[in-house]
Amino acid sequence: MHTKESAAPGCNTSPSVNYLIELWALLWFVLPFNAMGCIQSIRCKPKSFRDSVIILEVNSSIDPNPTSIDESSSVVLRYRTPHFRASARVLVPPVASKETWTIGWIQACNHMEFYNTYGNKGMSSWELPDLRDRKILAISDSDGVNYPWYGNTTETCVVVGPTKKDSQFTVSMNDNFYPSVTWSVPVSDSNVPQLSSIRRDQSFTTWLVAINQATSETVILQTIRWRMQLHIHVDPEKPLGHRAVLKEPLVQEQPQILGKNEPIPTNAMVKPNANDAQVLMWRPKNGDPMVVIPPKY
Repeated sequence: MHTKESAAPGCNTSPSVNYLIELWALLWFVLPFNAMGCIQSIRCKPKSFRDSVIILEVNSSIDPNPTSIDESSSVVLRYRTPHFRASARVLVPPVASKETWTIGWIQACNHMEFYNTYGNKGMSSWELPDLRDRKILAISDSDGVNYPWYGNTTETCVVVGPTKKDSQFTVSMNDNFYPSVTWSVPVSDSNVPQLSSIRRDQSFTTWLVAINQATSETVILQTIRWRMQLHIHVDPEKPLGHRAVLKEPLVQEQPQILGKNEPIPTNAMVKPNANDAQVLMWRPKNGDPMVVIPPKY
């Protein structure tokens, strides 16, 4: 058994002790650089498109003016609702990869009630059968050409990588209703005015989205919910130009910009769109309902 001796200051230490001191010195020198190298590599790793795109500003509103009524035609009543508007300023840092992204607005209709009453005869109604019967949660409100986008002018912007500079742009959209409703019963040969009421209540979800054109990767950037309501009372006995009165609302509810994004239902991304899928029905007070205008798809 060996006894332990302490080395006096200035004395030479044994080779084994020297080896340990040198090993510790080496580790003390190398480990921080390795750690720094790891941190450096994490920091320098390029961010994905999903993580790098920045929404600088989002605005959404419905114009404060009331729905306007047009009785200039002896065949139909026309009305124009205030516009829903949405816009966003988007910043995309340099894109390192050779990839193409489209950024823009996608919209879907979640609910639709659209009834035109003709006194005691019955009512006509524009309907979305699958949405009405709850077979789907939403239906595309695309322009019918550029699926799934609402449009392809101000509504979208394309970023083609690789890019060396930031890309900053604004994408915007607007929507409103401007339909024509016959004064007389739509399934009758008579031209006698009998329209007595128009009611409409529709809800929409609008998404700001980025989609990779090659992989179809979809990044939801912002979600907006909005609603348009309408009630017009009509007195068909009065002379043309004095029949219709807007009852409510005089000012629409403002849209909601959601704090948490909602997923996009599958049907909101594909054909058919709402315009092509809608059906005009006649629902008489007595008798069976009938299709007046079938769907276009």
